Amino acid sequence: QKRAADGHVDNDWTTDFCNKVQEMQHFFGLPPSGELTNETLAVMRRPRCGLSDVERFEETIRWKKNTLSYRLEIAGYNFPIPASKVHKVFRAAWKIWSNVAPMKFRKRNRKEADIVISFHNGDHKDGSPFDGKGGILAHAFQPGYGIGGDVHFDADEEWSFNSTGFNLLAVAVHEFGHALGLPHSSDLGAIMYPAYNFAPTHELQLSFRDVKDVQNMYGDPNFDSLFSKNPPPRTPDKCDPDLSFDAVSELQQEVLFFKDRFMWRRHPKFDETGMTLISSLWPDNVPSYLDAVYENVERNVIVFFKGQKYWILRQLKLEEGFPRNISDFGFPYTIKSVDAALHFRNKRLTVFFTGKLCWRSLYWGTLYSPLITRYLSGNCGALWCDTSGNKMVTGNHRETFAELQRKPPVLGYIPVQ
Repeated sequence: QKRAADGHVDNDWTTDFCNKVQEMQHFFGLPPSGELTNETLAVMRRPRCGLSDVERFEETIRWKKNTLSYRLEIAGYNFPIPASKVHKVFRAAWKIWSNVAPMKFRKRNRKEADIVISFHNGDHKDGSPFDGKGGILAHAFQPGYGIGGDVHFDADEEWSFNSTGFNLLAVAVHEFGHALGLPHSSDLGAIMYPAYNFAPTHELQLSFRDVKDVQNMYGDPNFDSLFSKNPPPRTPDKCDPDLSFDAVSELQQEVLFFKDRFMWRRHPKFDETGMTLISSLWPDNVPSYLDAVYENVERNVIVFFKGQKYWILRQLKLEEGFPRNISDFGFPYTIKSVDAALHFRNKRLTVFFTGKLCWRSLYWGTLYSPLITRYLSGNCGALWCDTSGNKMVTGNHRETFAELQRKPPVLGYIPVQ
């Protein structure tokens, strides 16, 4: 009887654990297998906020006033940078929220404050100990009296104002969102996404989801004129019928689809097309909003284009001396950017598209004279080659080169054969 009872408890615990893992996998856009796969473990090991991902606050709790006071406590913490700069960072973090919600934040030096911001090591007597470098970076408490709204940072982290270590501003904006009552967001592009997503090549700003969530709690200050000039960025949806890609490229067995600062990774062995940030694969090297990308298998490199610059990476590492100017490829000074690039593995040939000009390169850095192509069905947005033929993406339309060749020529067209 005792064995049966113990086995029943074990089964219940296993089922409950698997359900929790499935919830977390669904939240992060992973296949909800309920198993601790390598991809799941990788997500769990990422630097992150200390609050739970899938367990939302029991109810929506917000401050009942729109002017909040805060106080910074850093006494006894040997901060490697001046306290004045830390204060400046926190003012900037509060301003990011007050720019989109009718809120004001006042700093106090000694008086009681609604929100106390402090740095701690390990167990600091709030029931949520820090774990040293990496792992949990900070945590905050939902609005309320006493410890409510307070924000704690792990003093063991390497905090910085740039791309080294962990960016203090990026983490502060996230934790201040919790202090205002916002839970974690499953939107990969949101500030309130639980994992640390700061990329030095991307301007730190609230996403459309962040803005809507805070305005649902504290009201809409009627910033229509502001948003019409600089609307908050939306995370692209792969199911959007109007979605177009910035670039498409193969990378070993995968096909990568780039859009803004995001990319989808399509692997032939998996049904799901996973979405991630470009910075998650190339943290400091590859910019967002790319123009073109292609993989050169013979040289074992992948090449990225944006504006008049290009980057070459080998085994995910930036080659020395890059980025460089696209004039290295032989483009005249009138060419300011590359719209798309396509590399033919079996022919060792690369084709570049600039407006309605098509350039062939048989050797690295050597261009043949431009060829006038047939009109595309739209601006050439992204190109790639797969095993079933040459696929072309023009805006949100997909067609093969065979289909393209059936269109009326403009001046003439030399097929890539």
